[in-house]
Amino acid sequence: MPDRDRANLRYPLAPMVAGAVRELPVGPGWAYEPKWDGWRQLAWVRAGRVQLQTRNGHAIGLQFPDITRALRAALPAGTVLDGELVVWDEGRDRTSFSLLQRRAAAGGGRAPQLARQFPAHYVVFDVLGTAEESLLPAPLRERRDRLEELFADVPNQLVLCPQSDSVTVAREWMDTWVTTGIEGIVAKRRDQRYRAGRGGWRKLRVRGTAEAVIGGVTGWLTAPQTVLVGQYDGNGRLRYTGRSMPLTDEQRAELAPLLSRPVATRRGEPVRHPWPQPLPPSWSASWQRPEAQAYVQVEPAVVAELLVDTAIERGRYRHPVRHVRVRRDLSVYDVPLLGVTE
Repeated sequence: MPDRDRANLRYPLAPMVAGAVRELPVGPGWAYEPKWDGWRQLAWVRAGRVQLQTRNGHAIGLQFPDITRALRAALPAGTVLDGELVVWDEGRDRTSFSLLQRRAAAGGGRAPQLARQFPAHYVVFDVLGTAEESLLPAPLRERRDRLEELFADVPNQLVLCPQSDSVTVAREWMDTWVTTGIEGIVAKRRDQRYRAGRGGWRKLRVRGTAEAVIGGVTGWLTAPQTVLVGQYDGNGRLRYTGRSMPLTDEQRAELAPLLSRPVATRRGEPVRHPWPQPLPPSWSASWQRPEAQAYVQVEPAVVAELLVDTAIERGRYRHPVRHVRVRRDLSVYDVPLLGVTE
């Protein structure tokens, strides 16, 4: 019997993480769960209060009184949970990370109003402890059984994350649930303990290809490190949509000869680049620690093929995209307008 003393269950606790894979692992002993487009949280149910802890160890409970209230009312003191906060956008019929951001950024005085206006849900996929013992050493199958017992009768703000042993079901989730805000699938070994602060789970994001216009690079024109991309809107303005992961040596060699700085004038009139220099912090996908992004402006004349995921807010990719290749066969006018799909 593994040691289950609660001494190893101390606030704040680094959550277990998932490593990215390109294919779902299959075979006996694997369990699959949807990967939610939300905000990872550990919940510590105390006597008379609840603490919500971010992945980085910060307290966030004051901004989500609807969730802390539901946890306090439904679960016994000593319960420690792992899950994802999400906010549902009724107008779009899917989860909304921007509304979640709005909730998280609100001061204590506005939190109750925003909780009524944009109610949150806590999608729970693991239980790490009870008042009597730590469940970190317990295998996932036991932790899941305990979690299902705890969630037999809870308010609708608390949601038990679906789990399946069938890879067929997991792939069906990826095919049919993406439009609701599911980002992919997390695969877990049912015999594995919870490894606080370490890896062991596997995640597969739903990805697809998209075309975009290169409007800038980091690094140098002769040796670009990443590309900054955008799409034109219906008014003919190039809107920034995201930044790529670092380019490979082959990609830099292909792209560098095609880049040029914007022309200073066109038909005698001064021409300005459509994006400011540097990019404003508010344009950053890293919303918790946004920083201005210096870059080299280029003539928006090159089309890139990208590998992208489903995490899009306000027309921008929240995660870095992956540059696949230059589309020399396409002009910037062949790229779909922002917000228009074919």
